[in-house]
Amino acid sequence: MVDVEDESILASLFRDSVQDGWRENPDFTAYLSELSSLGLENLVREPERLEEERAQILQQTRDLAFSNYQTFIRTADCTRDLYRDFGRVEDSVTRLLEKLPRLGERCRVFMQEAEQISTSRRRTSLTLNRHTEILEVLEIPQLMDTCVRNGYCDEALQLAAYVKRLEKKHASLPVIQDMVGEVRQSTQLMLNQLLQQLRSQVQLPVCLRVIGYLRRMDVFTEAELRLKFLQARGSWLRSILAAVPDEDPYTHITKTVEAYRVHLFDVITQYRAIFSDDDPLMPLGGGPATVNEGAIFHGWVVQQVSEFLATLEQDLQRGVGGRLDSLLGQCMYFGLSFSRVGADFRGQLAPMFQQVAAKTFRGAVREAVEQFQEDMNVYTLIALPTVLGGSVPATPPVVQPGTLQPPMTLLDFPPLACFLNNILAAFNDLRLCCPLGLAEDVTRTLEGALQQVTQQMLSFHRAEASAFSPQEEQQFVHMCSAYADDMLPFINRCLQLLFPATQLALVLGVPPSQLSRHQHLGVVDVAAVLEPLDFVLPRKDTLSPELNVELSQLNFDPVVEDLPCDPDPDSAGSPEVSAEDDGGAEPQE
Repeated sequence: MVDVEDESILASLFRDSVQDGWRENPDFTAYLSELSSLGLENLVREPERLEEERAQILQQTRDLAFSNYQTFIRTADCTRDLYRDFGRVEDSVTRLLEKLPRLGERCRVFMQEAEQISTSRRRTSLTLNRHTEILEVLEIPQLMDTCVRNGYCDEALQLAAYVKRLEKKHASLPVIQDMVGEVRQSTQLMLNQLLQQLRSQVQLPVCLRVIGYLRRMDVFTEAELRLKFLQARGSWLRSILAAVPDEDPYTHITKTVEAYRVHLFDVITQYRAIFSDDDPLMPLGGGPATVNEGAIFHGWVVQQVSEFLATLEQDLQRGVGGRLDSLLGQCMYFGLSFSRVGADFRGQLAPMFQQVAAKTFRGAVREAVEQFQEDMNVYTLIALPTVLGGSVPATPPVVQPGTLQPPMTLLDFPPLACFLNNILAAFNDLRLCCPLGLAEDVTRTLEGALQQVTQQMLSFHRAEASAFSPQEEQQFVHMCSAYADDMLPFINRCLQLLFPATQLALVLGVPPSQLSRHQHLGVVDVAAVLEPLDFVLPRKDTLSPELNVELSQLNFDPVVEDLPCDPDPDSAGSPEVSAEDDGGAEPQE
């Protein structure tokens, strides 16, 4: 470093500014120190010496350059080549520096890929080592499908449970998710197959096994399982009923009754053997309210009974002919058999059969009235036999016990005989199914029909009275007398056989002697029916009140006194009303 003294020397020697590089040059510092140590003479001679030294150095340089010019040329060439090569190197280095970031990035990517490849290699090695176990797991969906299609439900349920455990442990793995999806499809197929078995003809052991499988599948709650069972069995029952031919109403309803009685009873037995309604499931603390499983079964049974009653009513409306009693017996037996399982519906059968019986009777009576009107339109009194009652046999036919013989005097008047025949036919059909509840309806129907008959006879008299001869007038009076004295009392006796007074009084809770106060229940009001013909009928002596009461009491007693008081129409409580010889021997006109 240049000290203060040297700085003064420099300032004296170099008036101008000193170059910065000299101050740091050690040679310059050494020479400056040397100058400061010289004397005056030496300092005066110093320029000359420096000039001589400069010339000497210059000469040496020239000699060196002359003697070594080739070396200089080669050095210049080498320097030029080096400069050029260094330029290329610099360019290459520049390009290298530009590409180094991408190289580094690619190296990092390569390292990552190498790590992935290494990881994949380790996984592949592990997979190869456990190939057998993995193959078994991957074949679970196919094995599950095979078990389901071949009916191996136990094995299928075990596989489904194993897959559920795998799902809980490895839910994030795609292969496990795919496997779970395929197994669920097979499980749904198995569920459909089990429900389809319940929709077919199966016995109790099969039902127990199927319900056990459904419970193990854990897809339904207890209430839903009961509902599914009843729905499936109901579907099978409907298929059985749909196969019953319905061309003939009687055949259809009898086969339907038999199918309901056998198969529905089996379904109820199966349900009660599988499910227990005695001990309902109690919920845990804070859980939802308990579902009443018994209400499910009760509602289903009520629905089945309602469907049967609807079918029965439909077939009854279509008409079963004269076999109503047989059908009633089958239905009553059906209801009795179901009373053992708490589903007795016999109380709903009586109104239905009563309505049908009443409707059938009203139709028969209406046809009888229409037939009577047609007969009266073509009837003439001229064609009557010359001797009244000439067609009546001398010896009356033998009357069998328990039967009523129609009045033979009606044979002289074909319209009345035919009308009575039709009424007796209606009575015989009604007798097969004749509940006491029809007493009022039957009585009113008969009174209305007899009033129409009276009006028709009155119309006939009004139309023909002006042209009547004395004999024809007498014949018409005899006809009205036979109508009033023979046919109407006979019809009342038939009504008393159909609806015995003792049974009516027992049902009403009144003595038989007071039964007449109940609007002529079970007996036709003869006075009201004959009122329009009072001017034609001959006058009769008025009976004493005591005799009227006695006859009134006799009218309500059955003709056959040994009849049992049984309201069942199928019993022997209503003897057959015979219609023999009441229309088959009509006189020729």
